[in-house]
Amino acid sequence: MPKTRLSRQAAAVITGAGSGIGRAFALELAARGGRVVCSDIDIGQAEATVELIECAGHGKARSIGCDVTRLEDVERLAGAAEAWFGGPADLVINNAGVGAGGDRIGELSMADWQWVMDINFWGVVHGCHVFAPRLRAAGRGGMINVASTASFAAAPRMAVYNASKAAVLALTETLAAELADTPVRVTALCPTFVQTNIMRSGRISASSSKLADNLMRWTGVPAERVVQSALAGLDRGQLYVLPQADARLVWRLKRLLPSSYTRGAGLLDRFARRNAAPADLASTTPE
Repeated sequence: MPKTRLSRQAAAVITGAGSGIGRAFALELAARGGRVVCSDIDIGQAEATVELIECAGHGKARSIGCDVTRLEDVERLAGAAEAWFGGPADLVINNAGVGAGGDRIGELSMADWQWVMDINFWGVVHGCHVFAPRLRAAGRGGMINVASTASFAAAPRMAVYNASKAAVLALTETLAAELADTPVRVTALCPTFVQTNIMRSGRISASSSKLADNLMRWTGVPAERVVQSALAGLDRGQLYVLPQADARLVWRLKRLLPSSYTRGAGLLDRFARRNAAPADLASTTPE
């Protein structure tokens, strides 16, 4: 078991730090004495996270605007972070992501496929491409890539989100293998429902949004708990962190009974839609 606790006094870079899991990571790492670069495409939200850290009186933070879909933005982020830290980051958290769902394959627009993959997948690719060589050269530190239980659950009407997160999981596993001969640790965070604003900020049909809101209310956990589990897993050198019981159940079912699991997921989706009120089945996309 690794002895170094990377989550303490870390020089950390977090993408998507303006809200949700990203903000929770920033607050938690700062509370543990860290110096945190809060990056977000919405610089105002990133600055709000920095203000929360400063008001709490723990750690240090600065905000940097970054569009993770642009490689040059991520390269600039790495350079600015190193200048502020006085050296390379100890910890990189590729968290920026969006939600999408509600339409079947063949109905979801190509524009939505492109939008989600650009942020959820290419954003993490850019983060790994830029920061992994720096961590390797430093011979220390860690990286957390925020995937999802969707990366292996393959729920119907969530194709683009599932595919984007499955790609993040495969990328993370590959990176962990490539860094296995170094002290650098790599963790994939795979939560289920977390109490964030991803449903409101994503592109999700009305019926799926209603179901997701209900599931969020019934089973969603605070982002702080998910973050604490992720950091504990990183400190232990875990590749996979599945912070909720339902995530661990799906993980086991999918591997023990893959065909039965897939058929069951389809039947549950059809049952839910047959029993939904007509008004709930209107397919609209949030702005």
